[in-house]
Amino acid sequence: MARLKTAVLLSGRGSNLQALIDAALEQEFPAKIVRVISNVPGASGLDRAEKVGIPTTTIDHREFDGREPFEATLQTELQNSGVELICLAGFMRLLTKSFVDRWHDRIINIHPSLLPSYKGLHTHERVLSDGVRFTGCTVHFLRAEMDTGPIIVQAAVPVHPGDDADALAARVLTAEHRCFPLALRLVAGGKTRVIGNRVEIENAGAPDVVSLNPDDGKA
Repeated sequence: MARLKTAVLLSGRGSNLQALIDAALEQEFPAKIVRVISNVPGASGLDRAEKVGIPTTTIDHREFDGREPFEATLQTELQNSGVELICLAGFMRLLTKSFVDRWHDRIINIHPSLLPSYKGLHTHERVLSDGVRFTGCTVHFLRAEMDTGPIIVQAAVPVHPGDDADALAARVLTAEHRCFPLALRLVAGGKTRVIGNRVEIENAGAPDVVSLNPDDGKA
């Protein structure tokens, strides 16, 4: 089985990268991570890749005069590595429309909320401020507008009494580590089809459950 050559772009510690690395160790996993790229020199996510022999590259965005020259260098690196799919795993740079369009339906992104709610930064603080009972995470095909695009996988996460942003973020992150490998498996395995702004998934089911928050203990 030919495995889809995948690049992971990140800016930080790379915990979602680690989840993807662990999943790709399975013999039947349909994607192979061939390159990890960071825009931040010394990002600890690079160390995770190097420990398992995945080639890494740093392209410091601060060395370029604007997004287009940065993306031109990024594009060259991706092409030279034979990349077919990109995963954005905490990549804290907005990409231009021309770059996103060049990789149409070949970039997937993870975001720590149930999109289309709470796009952008400081999601957990905003969730808590609004008194939301459920939040979560989303993996979606990237579009040029920030945190938009057809949704592949979501996970719902309850907000607990007494949560602060750090506690909630940790709970959501655990869900992210399940969602991102599942999304990559579905996309690389040819199980997804984008129709308009929706993703159809071959043989997909959905949980037949209703969750309440707060739970009255009678269910």
